[in-house]
Amino acid sequence: MPATDQIKEEQLVVFEMAGESYGVDISRVQEINRVEAITTVPEVPEYIKGIINLRGRVTPVIDLRTRFGLPAAEVTARTRVVVVKAQEEWVGVIVDAVSEVLRIPLDSIELPSAMITSTDTSFVRGIAKLHERLVILLDLDRVLDKSYHLATAAVA
Repeated sequence: MPATDQIKEEQLVVFEMAGESYGVDISRVQEINRVEAITTVPEVPEYIKGIINLRGRVTPVIDLRTRFGLPAAEVTARTRVVVVKAQEEWVGVIVDAVSEVLRIPLDSIELPSAMITSTDTSFVRGIAKLHERLVILLDLDRVLDKSYHLATAAVA
């Protein structure tokens, strides 16, 4: 098949939070780890859980549940820290579980409805329609903008 006939697609890391599926571009993910000891940092917003030493690099960690205004959850055997690149820096984000790596056709992605977007939800870049489920696609730079800068300021 000629290259121009190929279906364009995006590869995602899909994770779960509060029973919903979220996806981020796989090229933005460095690694996925179990939750280890996190050093708390005083005087930062509550969604910033602290910092970790990731191979000699101090890395801020945020709790996406708290960032999204979802109820807190216990850390379980499935809870993970997904280390992602946002704002040109590495940041760890705590999620309930990482479920899969998925290839999705670009034509299955819809822009979010104006009814569900606001200043606080501008981090939703699209919704992927996959058979019987929806995956909320996140714009990591927007999700982590405020939290990252506050965490690095506290550490500096």
